[in-house]
Amino acid sequence: MKFKMTQAQLDKILEACRPVPMIALQCGRPSSQQENANNAWAALGAEMGFDPMTVRPCEGGDRFFTADLITKAKSAIGPEEGGAGGEP
Repeated sequence: MKFKMTQAQLDKILEACRPVPMIALQCGRPSSQQENANNAWAALGAEMGFDPMTVRPCEGGDRFFTADLITKAKSAIGPEEGGAGGEP
């Protein structure tokens, strides 16, 4: 499915990809750029409802991408189990 993120969301992704300075070694090793980028995509995926491991760029610019939708377990509950009413 095709998604379009806001400029603010793109800015968060780009910020997460920036190099992390190693300032305080006694506090432990900081997260790598890759870990920070993965965490930013995971947060965006949770917000927008897609699997962050399936993101692929697509036409339209930096804010457009494709990814697989996440189906919520609650939406699979049938009417007899309290899932009726169109609420995911």
